[in-house]
Amino acid sequence: MPEANSPSFTELLPNEIIQMIGRLEFLARSAKEGTINGRHTSPHKGFSVEFAEHRQYVSGDDLRNLDWRVYGKSDRYYIKQFIEETNMRVTILVDASGSMAYSGEEATSIAGKESISKFDYARYLASALSYLLIRQQDAVGLVTFADGIRKYLRPAAKPSQVRSILEELANTEPGEDTRCADTFHEIAERIPSRGLVIVISDLFDDAEAIKNALHHFRFKNHELVVFHLMAEEEITFPFDKFDDFKCLEVEGRRLNIDPSTIRASYLDRVKEHLKSIELSCGQMEADYVPINTKTPVPEALFSYFSQRKT
Repeated sequence: MPEANSPSFTELLPNEIIQMIGRLEFLARSAKEGTINGRHTSPHKGFSVEFAEHRQYVSGDDLRNLDWRVYGKSDRYYIKQFIEETNMRVTILVDASGSMAYSGEEATSIAGKESISKFDYARYLASALSYLLIRQQDAVGLVTFADGIRKYLRPAAKPSQVRSILEELANTEPGEDTRCADTFHEIAERIPSRGLVIVISDLFDDAEAIKNALHHFRFKNHELVVFHLMAEEEITFPFDKFDDFKCLEVEGRRLNIDPSTIRASYLDRVKEHLKSIELSCGQMEADYVPINTKTPVPEALFSYFSQRKT
């Protein structure tokens, strides 16, 4: 059951997000396999709008698709083939590990909820994207994970899928260790056909292992979008008082340290980690979207869609 301060599923799509989403459209960059005709390019040949190629006529072909110009030049019958448009299968991966429970004082507020955690931010992002994609008749699924897969909702395009996704997000609480890389490998093997994979996580795992796992999605011909969530305090480490630092992934683990003695080393490692993830995404032509949770959710979404090129 969700904790008392968790948003209900109806609260995960506040008006400020719905109004902003109404102006957006998510188009796939590469050919996608789907089940209905839609707005995305399909790898299969059909008889739609965009010309693909000719093939020689065989008995039974629709004579309306004969290219008479080619016949006039070659005295042979050829059929015009076109690229078929299709819907898109989307799988949204939401990190529900313990580290995602962190909020910090600089985190944004939304729908009356102050200083939301990284997991809350991920919930709102996933809800908004699910609503947008299903509204445009794409099939959307959800995976929540921590040290393994918690819940796997298979992609569906029916309107009721929005509620199923929102209810699952509302009933999920962050906890347990982070095992991004191993989980990504497992998910890559379970998604049956190429489509779009959206990762929403703080990616607190070994950078090289994450790189290899993300490559697994690309090997399976999925388009990849990575929303990398970090709180302002995790990026700048502004702490200056000797204090206990609580581990959010291991119950009872605390470190009593002087922040000033580790600040420089910490900031160097964070910078190196972020740069490594961004470089890896660039090499595999994946969208890398770093998000500071002090940025309002609608602003972060609008910024991404404004910069995204199809």
